[in-house]
Amino acid sequence: MNTARPTLSRSINDRVLAGVIGGIAHRFGWNSTLLRFIYVVLSVVSVAFPGILVYLILWLLMPEGSD
Repeated sequence: MNTARPTLSRSINDRVLAGVIGGIAHRFGWNSTLLRFIYVVLSVVSVAFPGILVYLILWLLMPEGSD
């Protein structure tokens, strides 16, 4: 039995901005709302810049999903 894991791609169905966090949550089977909340909190705690920069880089590097 071969159970293929979803690939890491931006979500087209579960997106707020670009679908980066939704895609990561889908890939690992996590709750996207909770992951967004954690990401925002960590970004604010780290003075926001690194979180925004990481999000923009992932937006450019992650392909858009087909689902």
